[in-house]
Amino acid sequence: MKLKIIIYALVLFVLQSCGSRKKVRHHSKNPGVVLHESKPKKLPSVNQKEFTKKLLKKNPKLNKQTLAYIRKYAPMAVNEMHKHKIPASITLAQGILESGRGRSTLAVKSNNHFGIKCHAKWKGERVYHDDDEKGECFRKYQYVETSYNDHSEFLTKRKRYSFLFDYRLEDYKKWAKGLKKAGYATDKKYPNKLISIIENYKLFKFDKIKAKHFTFKKVPKKEGKPKYTIGKYYQVKKGDTLYSIARKFETTIAILKELNGLKSNIISVGQHLLTQ
Repeated sequence: MKLKIIIYALVLFVLQSCGSRKKVRHHSKNPGVVLHESKPKKLPSVNQKEFTKKLLKKNPKLNKQTLAYIRKYAPMAVNEMHKHKIPASITLAQGILESGRGRSTLAVKSNNHFGIKCHAKWKGERVYHDDDEKGECFRKYQYVETSYNDHSEFLTKRKRYSFLFDYRLEDYKKWAKGLKKAGYATDKKYPNKLISIIENYKLFKFDKIKAKHFTFKKVPKKEGKPKYTIGKYYQVKKGDTLYSIARKFETTIAILKELNGLKSNIISVGQHLLTQ
């Protein structure tokens, strides 16, 4: 009888110890790794400043934060449109809506403007926020530009969004409804919210910007004084002649012409002449 009691006590102890281990066991949230993100280049203007000024002049009641968002990020939306064939109006409207005009915690602290969650293949940095469920995993970026590009790739690389690219770029209404149909958002009013933003702020006008009008301006190279390693050079000034320069450096016109490959005595102001 005593032996049975001892065995029972031992079994009960083992079960309790196992149960206690399960209670204290927990999974830590994976912070992800810092991925290399290329430093963004300054994009060409799409006249967004003048555009928002005209909007505000016609309708002073428009939200100032939304207008500020358009001024700041319209070039990114146009850039993504030309690279990935997604309407700039849709990208911009989604950015405005999903990021709370760039003021949400996710946007401010993580540069995530589209509420894109981690999903299985995401290896980069991550943060956790309550959304449809508590403590959901969201992507974190170093730059807002990366968030915009990731949004484009998110749509272009998933089969469920493939039908969207059969729509015309100018058909923002179909795109808005299609995003909801494909499951981008659970909100039933999501398409109407996007369409309302696009129409109230005339974002559809950005869809009409052609690639040839959205180009980087070439900065002309400044012609400075050439760097020479051998010989001495003289920069021609107003009133100089080959004769006066030859006398100044105690040489001859013939030698100057030979040194500089001149076929005549004509020289110009600013020209650099090798004198020896």
